[in-house]
Amino acid sequence: MAQDSSRPEFWDSRYRDHVTPWDKGESPAGLVAFARTLPPGTRVLVPGCGTGHEAVFLARAGLDVLALDFSAAAVQAARETAGPFAHRIVQADFFDFDVGTGFDVFYERAFLCALPRHLWPAYATRAAQVLRAGGCLAGFWFFDDNDRGPPFGTSNPGLQALLGTGFRQECDEPVTDSLPIFEGRERWQVWRLTTAAALPST
Repeated sequence: MAQDSSRPEFWDSRYRDHVTPWDKGESPAGLVAFARTLPPGTRVLVPGCGTGHEAVFLARAGLDVLALDFSAAAVQAARETAGPFAHRIVQADFFDFDVGTGFDVFYERAFLCALPRHLWPAYATRAAQVLRAGGCLAGFWFFDDNDRGPPFGTSNPGLQALLGTGFRQECDEPVTDSLPIFEGRERWQVWRLTTAAALPST
């Protein structure tokens, strides 16, 4: 169980031991530029929020942010980071939390690549469920053909196969400020929801 990245215990140990090479400690340039295009009050979901730096940045930008992590240690660290926005950080499982009225933006940052590949189809289905009509899945995607992880890499054809039935790719740009663990293997992409899934009842 301790070596299964689909379990919170896997991540608890890493946050408690401060072994977090995926944690930039600040918001990457792609997110900063994207946030400028969003109107105040845009509802944004940040799943697998880790220490919460990007969620806090988005909240300070005037967006309606909900950040999730199923690791208690990550949530504790994120709430310490968040200050007055600590109430925006929730310990919950992305696959079964209360979506409420849905989100305009799903921000992806090292979340898909943290999940074992057998969970990726469920990720795609859930992404469509949590978004409002016309919403988007925007963020950073890790490209690699490694068999072991995390991080588990994908490819452009792989993402098209995963997301193409419910989303349309609108943006694909290189990333110039990646962390060493992702350097040269990341792209910023935006995928627009085209087929809305029924939101779960609340």
